[in-house]
Amino acid sequence: MGHNRTVKTAVIAALGGLLTLAGIGLLVLPGPGFVLVAAGLAILATRFAWAKKPLDYAVEKAQQGIEEVGKSPLRALGAVLAALVLVALGVLALIGVELPFVNAFTAVILIISGLFLVGTVLFARRQEKVLESRSHAGTPEGGGAYRVARPAAD
Repeated sequence: MGHNRTVKTAVIAALGGLLTLAGIGLLVLPGPGFVLVAAGLAILATRFAWAKKPLDYAVEKAQQGIEEVGKSPLRALGAVLAALVLVALGVLALIGVELPFVNAFTAVILIISGLFLVGTVLFARRQEKVLESRSHAGTPEGGGAYRVARPAAD
């Protein structure tokens, strides 16, 4: 019984550690580094209490970033343009255009990263619209999130 738990802990430590290290490497290289860091920490947090604090921090920062992109159409546009550049570079590399430091693997990572970024922007903008509609719901003037309590009709 204890042997299985030890093996499971070792597998979780190895997998979570590898994902976290790969994510850290991709923070400075083209790729979904932050996602891999968060995924690795989430796996580690299932067995190691120390991983919960950096995971909470990563989740908080990710949520802040999503909110910022959701609130600012200009930031959303910039992110989408950056994503399109990533996808274009990846496609160019795959069709044979020589790009420095780019091979087939990094080209695929560029494309995946660009698509992931577009998905994140779409999610953030949608979340912002949902929050806006909830804050304006139920007010005749369409005025804010705060409503005056009205007595119930008898």
